[in-house]
Amino acid sequence: MQTGLRDKGVLVTGGAGGIGSALVRTFASEGAKVAIHYRSSAERAEMLAKETGGVALRADLTVESDVDALVPAAVANLGRLDVLIANAGAWPSQDQPVWDMPLERWRRTIAANLDSVFLSCRAFLRHVSQTQTGNIVIISSTAGLIGEAGHADYAAAKGALASGFLKSLKNEIARVAPRGRANVVCPGWTETEMARDALQQEGFVERITRTMPLRKVGRAEDVARVVLALGSDEISGHVTGEVITVAGGMEGRVLHD
Repeated sequence: MQTGLRDKGVLVTGGAGGIGSALVRTFASEGAKVAIHYRSSAERAEMLAKETGGVALRADLTVESDVDALVPAAVANLGRLDVLIANAGAWPSQDQPVWDMPLERWRRTIAANLDSVFLSCRAFLRHVSQTQTGNIVIISSTAGLIGEAGHADYAAAKGALASGFLKSLKNEIARVAPRGRANVVCPGWTETEMARDALQQEGFVERITRTMPLRKVGRAEDVARVVLALGSDEISGHVTGEVITVAGGMEGRVLHD
């Protein structure tokens, strides 16, 4: 099946990361023109841009002025912008229960995972209001659906994206783009740099896959292919407001050994 993505403009936030780089390569393989957003991974973003024929663009997504400039920069470099993949986020590695969590960490995590997506979507929708066409795919997490002890800040931010924010966004985008769509993908444990330390702990993979019928950790490419399908109007043109999990059938976290 044809995806209809050839020559479409796609902005991938956090495009130099594990899932992000898989997203960039997957969309580029379908002929899309891809803007690779990064904050600190300049070298990796530039190498990926050279590999895929895209462009690397820097912004701090928690800074309003940076995000407001990012979308026009993507349009200027790509010639058009049709799809936003809001992928950037941060998982704090330290396990901290709510009673021990400093307010500063809570605010930092919310800013990195929720404020950043709000600002990215707002900037993109301002562009969509002029073109009257556009499509958003937000990368959330299974933590936002089933929680994650020790990471309530991350789970709260990702949960907001997959619930109230998405359900509002899918109605609002249609006000400025009659065929505009918004969907969320929730990866489970996936082999990326962000999860590497946890996944390398002895017995960890065996423990987390105990609730999964497909007893394996996902790959970044598994996520990217689902996002590609949602990003394509040819494949998913009548799909909006949906939350798709890519987690091997995970039903929850194991609470006791």
